[in-house]
Amino acid sequence: MAATIYYDSDADLSLLEGKTIAILGYGSQGHAHAQNLRDSGCQVIVSTRSGSRNYDLAKSHGFEPLSLEEATRQADIINMLLPDESQGDIFAKHICDHLSPGNILMCSHGFNMHFGYVKAPPEVATLLVAPKGPGHLVRREYEAGGGVPCLVAVGEESDEATLQIGLAYASAIGGGRAGVLRTTFAEETETDLFGEQAVLCGGLSALIKAGFETLLDAGYQPEMAYFECMHEVKLIVDLFYQGGLNYMRYSVSNTAEYGDYTRGPRIITDETKAEMKRILEEIRSGKFAQEWIDENRSGAKKFNEFREKDREHPVENVGKELRRLMAWIDEKEV
Repeated sequence: MAATIYYDSDADLSLLEGKTIAILGYGSQGHAHAQNLRDSGCQVIVSTRSGSRNYDLAKSHGFEPLSLEEATRQADIINMLLPDESQGDIFAKHICDHLSPGNILMCSHGFNMHFGYVKAPPEVATLLVAPKGPGHLVRREYEAGGGVPCLVAVGEESDEATLQIGLAYASAIGGGRAGVLRTTFAEETETDLFGEQAVLCGGLSALIKAGFETLLDAGYQPEMAYFECMHEVKLIVDLFYQGGLNYMRYSVSNTAEYGDYTRGPRIITDETKAEMKRILEEIRSGKFAQEWIDENRSGAKKFNEFREKDREHPVENVGKELRRLMAWIDEKEV
């Protein structure tokens, strides 16, 4: 069934008049939401940790950051744009007791609300508005007169009035210019996690490393392996982005297209798809969510070990050297 899509013409920004919106967290999404809402005429307050880089950024944007407790007390609509792994604990310690009946508790990713790490008190509605792009894009498109498509969902205890607030919020950050798709907390959360793990981050990273290692093991130069298995990924992804699989195949050689049809299924096999289904079930059951929360509550030892190990992978070391030869790349180093 096709999604219901709303636009600016379906949103009533007057519903936000007289309401104070608190943006908790001033990271990627937080800075974009706060500035776009303010530029749309909304009353916005922000909260971010004192002494942090984001605190200084919020000050430079003309905000006077408050504590989480104070921002929550002052607001009618509270959007938690805090890290997934710490949001539940922060909510319990600093936010929950300062909510009031009639408040709307928001998020831009349903992880904590869907899996129960954040539970709104009685008479507090829940709402999700999730731009389908990073904060810098949300801000840049808004300033250019455009917008980034958004998802909107309301909690089971919420009503039509909450949805209308969500549409007004999405419109105020620019989403109504592009389209706002109706979804659910479960659908947004589960598809987002699956996409990250099976395709966009986990799947693609593993595929790149495996291809690079295969060429190295066969005796090819690491620089050649890097170009073919890492550097040119962007060229193909840009074609996907512009016109889907068909446009990519139209744009590459017939040789590449034939290799796509005949060799791709030998890489992504029925066994791969079966593993994807197991990953999806771990997400839907809450097993992955609990694993990730437990990992962080125990000090994130495995997470940090994974991070350090992959930072020293040969594909990373070769890439650092080759990117310096390409002046057109806005090179980033962590």
